[in-house]
Amino acid sequence: EWALWQLDQQMMTHGVLSNRKLINRAIQCDELHKAKLMAEAVQLTGLDNPNSRDQLIEWLEAATGEEVEDLTKKTVPKILAATDDETVQRVLRLRQELAKTSVTKYQAMARAVCNDDRIRGLTQFYGANRTGRWAGRLVQVQNLPANKLQDLDLARELVLDGQFETLEMLFGTSDTLSQLIRTAFIAPPNHRLIVVDFSAIEARVVAWLAWCTWRLEVFKTHGKIYEASAEQMFKLPPGSVTRKSPFRQRGKVAELALGYQGGANALKTMGALEMGVPEDELEGIKNAWRQANPEVVDLWYACERAAKGAVANKSTTALWVAAGRARLVFSYESGFLFITLPSGRRLAYVKPRIEVEDLVREMPDGGRYVVASAGSLTYEGNDQKTKQWVRLSSYGGKLVENITQAIARDCLGEAMTRIAAAGYQQLMTIHDEIVIEAQHGVGSLADVEALMGQPIGWAPDLPLRADGFETDYYQKETD
Repeated sequence: EWALWQLDQQMMTHGVLSNRKLINRAIQCDELHKAKLMAEAVQLTGLDNPNSRDQLIEWLEAATGEEVEDLTKKTVPKILAATDDETVQRVLRLRQELAKTSVTKYQAMARAVCNDDRIRGLTQFYGANRTGRWAGRLVQVQNLPANKLQDLDLARELVLDGQFETLEMLFGTSDTLSQLIRTAFIAPPNHRLIVVDFSAIEARVVAWLAWCTWRLEVFKTHGKIYEASAEQMFKLPPGSVTRKSPFRQRGKVAELALGYQGGANALKTMGALEMGVPEDELEGIKNAWRQANPEVVDLWYACERAAKGAVANKSTTALWVAAGRARLVFSYESGFLFITLPSGRRLAYVKPRIEVEDLVREMPDGGRYVVASAGSLTYEGNDQKTKQWVRLSSYGGKLVENITQAIARDCLGEAMTRIAAAGYQQLMTIHDEIVIEAQHGVGSLADVEALMGQPIGWAPDLPLRADGFETDYYQKETD
């Protein structure tokens, strides 16, 4: 960890080069676009400030004759669907457009950029305290919008050239500016960026921990886990599910939602309904996935038993995983539950205990809800939504999620150490991805992919694979 921290500090000192002109042009483009939208909204409504919630609600109630409670992301589409008034529809769409924060990250870049046009401190070592992953800072690179434009180069050049009207005509403005945020990070002259990430790393780690042989075989061969999962779930012949098959969508959403003990709600959160999966199929998909992956289900409950046993007895429990090739150690020490990973690193849970009765949390609105039932494992930590220090509950699937993501992080650390030893200049990590700055003619994408795919001593037979691309500016590679 000390060596990895030193590598991280070297990365932060080097920084990531940014295109200051693109940043400033994007901010200028957004300001002009929003001024144009605001002028139209004023003309249509006659309001001093149509962006004011209270003013617009009063205008809408007068225009529609209906009571309007609020103007949230959920309610505005409902009002749109309920009215045929073209003026009302246009005003609401203008409000939606004005509410988009497409330039917040550009503004963060403008504040953070140094005199040499590099931005430093974009990630924080061990910023995610539950798993040890890097966390985004300043510009928050961990949640950059995806880019799906077919002609990203043209859209980018239009912004750089200040051709904002042409940009609006060809691509639209707000969403395009969002998609171009990544491209503000660039390679220096005579250099390129090498962007490489692990392929399906969490699914691979879970398969390895549970030693689910059919999943491991998929990752050792073609790697098409969505198709293979659908074939296992619905008992279809191998190779029968293709990319365009409706079964693939079910396999995909199942893989995204169910690996950590999720159910129908998790499938909805991952977009099952938007993918066209009927709601009445969700419970069946959950059951089919669990029946196809009994080893993973067993892993959830084994981890939960080991954690509860360590806390209840203030003892240490070793759990062999990966068919005896590695082990997890659950131990209670000085008011902490520690989980020692195969790498030797430990996860910590503060003041754990087994709840013997319902743990009820009071809500700000006076409501109450149960966060843990009798026999639940709880610990103290930050609530992800409220950011308050509270008592949280956990269970087998959640423990497996923490363990899996932590092991994936340790795999990334091993890869980063190898890549640094090979002489590559790394810039930052985003989840399971590494961004490298390399001179033209020095190093290669294939070399970096091979370094990331090498076996790891503490994870024997874990099938790793990395894929990437080379680019002049940072982007998310599209299909």
